[in-house]
Formats: sequence, structure tokens, C-alpha cells
Amino acid sequence: MNPSTTSPEPQAPARRDVRGLPKAQLHLHLTGAMRPATLVELAGRHGITVPPPLPRTAGTWADFQDRYDAARQAIRTPEDIRRVIAEAAEDDAADGCGWLEIQVDPTSYAPVFGGLRETVEAVLHGAAAAAVPVGVIIASSWTRSPGHALTLARLAAAYAGHGVVGFGLSNDERHGTVIDFTPAFRVVADAGLAAVPHSGFYTGADHVRACVEHLHAKRIGHGTAAARDPRTLELLAERRVALEICPTSYPPFGVHDLHTIPVRALLDAGVAVAVATDDPLLFGTGLADQYAICRDVLGLTDAELAGLAADSVRHSAAPPDVKAALGAGIERWLRDGSPRPGTASSAPASC
Repeated sequence: MNPSTTSPEPQAPARRDVRGLPKAQLHLHLTGAMRPATLVELAGRHGITVPPPLPRTAGTWADFQDRYDAARQAIRTPEDIRRVIAEAAEDDAADGCGWLEIQVDPTSYAPVFGGLRETVEAVLHGAAAAAVPVGVIIASSWTRSPGHALTLARLAAAYAGHGVVGFGLSNDERHGTVIDFTPAFRVVADAGLAAVPHSGFYTGADHVRACVEHLHAKRIGHGTAAARDPRTLELLAERRVALEICPTSYPPFGVHDLHTIPVRALLDAGVAVAVATDDPLLFGTGLADQYAICRDVLGLTDAELAGLAADSVRHSAAPPDVKAALGAGIERWLRDGSPRPGTASSAPASC
């Protein structure tokens, strides 16, 4: 064949840059938001041993919790908190985030900061100085008593409208009985705060369902077990409860490998999914790369990524003007970017 008549190989259209996709970050823990280099620096300053990396395969919750607790010891001053939040906001902003919700259980910080209220004040001051707008979620733990959760719920309610936007339950959900936490979440509801407990990581779909029915959860941290039960999926879709899915959080515990995270099944059932990072310090993946996993590993189209971003904004506690600006940006990203092959052309619903 004459080289001069050879047709050039067709070039696949460039994929949109997921870092340019506006989005909200709804599931990020304070200690887990720390940059690794910052952990090393603060640990050296305060004489703390840096924990070893998290095992990448089939670890236990104790493996995670021990490292998280060790890392938390490096946060000793209000300036440390301000720095961790500021750097987390910078990292998320570089990944397209325009609204960040950071979660903190003040209990373990309280001995260092002088009390629960003093810890919350330090977090709120740090959040107010961040590069993107930040809402604070106060969390108790499934491993602590319902009475302690009630104390923290009342503390959260005292700061409703002053930077605190929600209340959750973190840690291993196998250690608590859902209905016992109803009084705490009644306080949360009366204060107009979002109820955002962790569930369905180790527990089954029945636990997710109970969090919606008894705690009136507006979002569920993780909740992937819901995909195994049509009745729970129907409830989540009917009540418009979003699941905060953090792809790289599951493989280290053997909960899912990246290929089996049920994002597609959730979307097909009409369940809202907000992609988040959880603890990038330990899991090593930022917000934009979590979206890239949804595209490159789970096979979502750019239009579906835009839908995930729209869900993250829609189910956030961001002010209306922030939601409107992010929603318009999502539509522009989908309309004006270079589509990948097979990408649908329709824009997501307005946030």
C-alpha cells in the first residue's frame, strides 16, 4: 500500500478531566484528611510515632482503628486543626470540590483541647478559614453509649446555624443497636441538622434500613450492603436517601474489590450516590481519583459521573447559592468538555 494514501488511525475523543468536574465532598474525617507529609511533620514536632501504612488486602477494622488513633495523636493544637482542614480544602478544591463537609468525633480530642465544646470551637474556626466553604459534622461512635451520643447531639444542636450542618455515627456499626440511638437523632432532627450515620459497611441491608426508619437518616456513610436487598433499595430511592460511597475504603477490609462496588446497581435502582474519600491519609486516594475509579473500573460514563457530582451537591448542606453555582458548573462540564466514546449527551438534572 502506498504510504501517501494510508488513512491515519482514528483518534479517540479525549475524555473530560474529572478534576474539572464541580462536586461536593460529603464524607471526610478530620484525622483521615491529613496529608501524609503533615502527619510526619506534626508527629515529629509532638514526639508521636508515625503509624505504619494500612494493609492493602483483607485487613481488620482494628488494623485501621489503631492507625487512625495513632495519627490522631499528632493533632495537638488549634493551629494543627486549622492546618489539617486548610490543606484538605486545598486538596479537594484542586480536585473540583466547591463544598466540603468534614466530620469529627470530638470525644478523643477533648482531653487535649480542654473539652468537647473547645474541640468543636477549634474545628469551626479552622473550617471558617478554609479555601472552600466547609460545613462541620459532629459524630459520636457506634462503640460508645447512646447517652454519649445524646450529649454530642445536643452539642451539635447548639451550633446549628453556626457551622455545624449534621450529626453522624462513625466507627464499626456492628457495635451498636440502631433503635437505642433514637433520642440523639430526635435532637438532631429538631435542630434541623442532617442525620448521616455510617451503616452497611460490615452490617447488612437491615441495618441500613433501620437507620432510615428509626434515625431518619438523610445520608448513609457507605451503605453498600443495601444493594443486596430490593426492599432497602426501594426505601432509599423513595425517601431520597443518598449513600456516601468511598471506593478505596472497601478493598483493604475485603468488603469489596474495586470491580464489585455496587455503584451501578444503586444507580439503576434510583438511589443517589455521593462519591467521597473517607480517609485519604490511610487509603491514599483523593476525590478526583475516586471519580476516575468509577469511570475506569466501574465503567460509568461521563454523563453518569456528572450525575454523581450532582447528587453530591444536591444532598449536601451547602447554601442555595453554592448549590446553584456548582450545578451550573456540572452542566457546563458535561456540555463543553470533550466526550469519551459512548458518552450520553444529556445534562444531569439541576442541583
